[in-house]
Amino acid sequence: MQPYLVQRLLLALVVLVGVSLLVFVVTRLTPGDPARVLLGPRATEEQVAQLRTRYGLDEPIYVQYVRWLGRSVTGDFGDSIQLHRPVLVEVSERFRGTLILAVSAMLVAFSLGIGIGLLAALHANTLLDRTLMSVALLGISLPPFWVGLILIIAFSLWLRWLPATGMLSPTGGGNALDVLVHLVLPTVSLAVVPLAVIARLVRANVLEVLNQLYVRTARAKGLPSRTVVLQHVFRNTLVGTVTILGLEAGWLLAGTVYIETVFAWPGIGSMLVNAILQRDYPLVQGGVLLVAATYVLINLGTDLVYAYIDPRLRHA
Repeated sequence: MQPYLVQRLLLALVVLVGVSLLVFVVTRLTPGDPARVLLGPRATEEQVAQLRTRYGLDEPIYVQYVRWLGRSVTGDFGDSIQLHRPVLVEVSERFRGTLILAVSAMLVAFSLGIGIGLLAALHANTLLDRTLMSVALLGISLPPFWVGLILIIAFSLWLRWLPATGMLSPTGGGNALDVLVHLVLPTVSLAVVPLAVIARLVRANVLEVLNQLYVRTARAKGLPSRTVVLQHVFRNTLVGTVTILGLEAGWLLAGTVYIETVFAWPGIGSMLVNAILQRDYPLVQGGVLLVAATYVLINLGTDLVYAYIDPRLRHA
């Protein structure tokens, strides 16, 4: 396991360096001068030049990248041009909101998706199976931001059951219950698509295993259905299921960008949208690098689970 882990860590490091270079170059190629955006149209050329010098924007791009990468290794991502705060502090505060939203959506999507897929496979070609898969197909077809808008109209404007935006009520107590109430609508909006995808793919994996000879042999021996499903069917679908969960976890993390925008959720996604509009290069670079690092860690964890489930991968 140790050589396999070292290999995956080295590959993850290479990916992060590549992502940092790509993000740095793309932000520099974006039209617009951040110094001009920050100072406004009435700023003089001298003021713009001073601000560019202050943030090192007048240096060659390769010099800027090497300097930024060297500081980033020590945790110094620079200061936000717009907010005048350390990027690491701002990104860390915002990432907590994104993590709360993404983890809650993962719990909903993974638990319900696996349960629905397993239930549909065990009742294949019945009315229940067709109904569940039709609903799942509808869920895949719905854009999450559109689902969010419909939920806001239905449950916030018409029924007035749930709040439409934010993480905390302006007049609320700011406790865990207040956060949970605000979390319901964005969580459902974000979880719809991955839930449907997981349900359909888990159903396909379970049906494939159900047709294997060892499952028929287990049933012929008179083993209870519960034992057959849990020990012989579900365990042998874990590799495929883990693949789905790893991919959808990354999708959920990336999908928070537009969900946070729709629900004004104070997370890293809405922060990145504002930073891009304001040409805040340090904030964009730090935020994207953190999201990329989280995605790489998710994939690393998925690979390690593979190796634990299937020993053949460790030997390979």
